[in-house]
Amino acid sequence: MLINDNSLDLVFKGFQTVYTDAYLEAPSHMDRVAMTVPSAGRDETYGWLGMFPQLREWIGQRHVNSLKAHSFTITTRKFESTVSVRRDDISDDRLGIFKPFFSEMGQGARRHPDELIFGLLKDGFSTNCFDGQNFFDTDHPVEIDGAVTNVSNMQTGAKAAWFLLDVGRGVRPIIWQERETYEFQRLDGRNDPHVFLNDEYLYGIRARVNAGFGLWQLAFGSKSDLNEENYAAARAAMMNFKSDGGRSLGITPTILVVPPALESDALHLLNTEIKAGGGSNPWKGTADLVVTPYVAE
Repeated sequence: MLINDNSLDLVFKGFQTVYTDAYLEAPSHMDRVAMTVPSAGRDETYGWLGMFPQLREWIGQRHVNSLKAHSFTITTRKFESTVSVRRDDISDDRLGIFKPFFSEMGQGARRHPDELIFGLLKDGFSTNCFDGQNFFDTDHPVEIDGAVTNVSNMQTGAKAAWFLLDVGRGVRPIIWQERETYEFQRLDGRNDPHVFLNDEYLYGIRARVNAGFGLWQLAFGSKSDLNEENYAAARAAMMNFKSDGGRSLGITPTILVVPPALESDALHLLNTEIKAGGGSNPWKGTADLVVTPYVAE
């Protein structure tokens, strides 16, 4: 192949097409569990976390809800993946050997949000959220009738962790913060110092993103056995969550997240008509299932 600007443009577009096709075809669960928030800077402060504005009978003046009750900041992180292609390989028309790599690069970019989002969920037992407690904790403070009550959104144990989420609201348990989305880039100018000194071209992806916790009330984490009894208790706990002031939040768990080791238990719990010991299964269809390796220990 004759190396010139036109041929290098064609090479880049070919690699970009392979990358894009793989990116679009790769499976991802991020849109099912996280809310995407565009970011305008290197970090964003979410002062509204912890607030649940609800309707009240209008007597006298309006009651204005302050959005400064809590302050939780998510700092954007920068990510990259870069590969070099020798000029000789392009000149000798050996581009086909690089297509699988660019396909994997596209797959990796698409799966990367899942890695951050579900990795954060897995670490929720030891990572703080907006109220200063671990995201999954036994003593989240909730003020009811002038007194602070400790509320739990977790089950203790030493088993593989599983999670119940309510994702049917405007706010979700996980925030996906996006400053600059995944971009496929190149460095292949014939007069570029790197190209001149190394006789190779660089191709890569770049993004500025991060995942952070939303509302703990929309999630429940368990390290106990995934069985009918614990699943029922987790659902009941979530559906009884109340806001400051004591009003019901109307939580409805909609997604069960499990690692591959619990896939069989989850399928039996959510999909079978008959329980293992006999009798109908009341929990069939009560949540959608997400199986991901990113929550496995």
